[in-house]
Amino acid sequence: MQPDFSFTPLTTADLTLLHEWMSRPHWAEWWGEPGPLHAIQAEYGALIADTTKVQPYIAWVGGRRLGYIQSYVAMGSGGGWWEEETDPGVRGIDQSIAHPADLGRGLGTGMVKAFVKMLFSDAQVTRIQTDPDPRNARAIRCYQKAGFQPIREVTTPDGPALLMTCERPGPLLLS
Repeated sequence: MQPDFSFTPLTTADLTLLHEWMSRPHWAEWWGEPGPLHAIQAEYGALIADTTKVQPYIAWVGGRRLGYIQSYVAMGSGGGWWEEETDPGVRGIDQSIAHPADLGRGLGTGMVKAFVKMLFSDAQVTRIQTDPDPRNARAIRCYQKAGFQPIREVTTPDGPALLMTCERPGPLLLS
């Protein structure tokens, strides 16, 4: 039986826990050290206050917190990100699992699949992309199993990345 995934908007009450998760070695390896709690409170507090560009969530599975996931409008995201993107329907996603014991169990793939389904429920979303570090084999496998295809290596403000995309599913053909 497939686990039940859900997503709740990140709140200021979640920021201490998010900081704790970000400080864990498996997370910091790819996201970098989070810095002090007040820096996370400022950065993610701003995202909570204005979700017009980035929508941050806590991911849940079976009634417990699984990790963090966010989506954002790729076009016009600023800061040197996706400057060539002209489609306002493209969404980017980023995610990480909170607990190292949950790694390698298929929960990340399930979370990403459920999140992609949620995003595609909005008819304005045309494509979803992500950009793991090319050395992050675990994340790349997760995204591939969730339906993402590797496109090409790109240079981002955070360094090299593998651009991966998931296209909107087409309508079912009726026979």
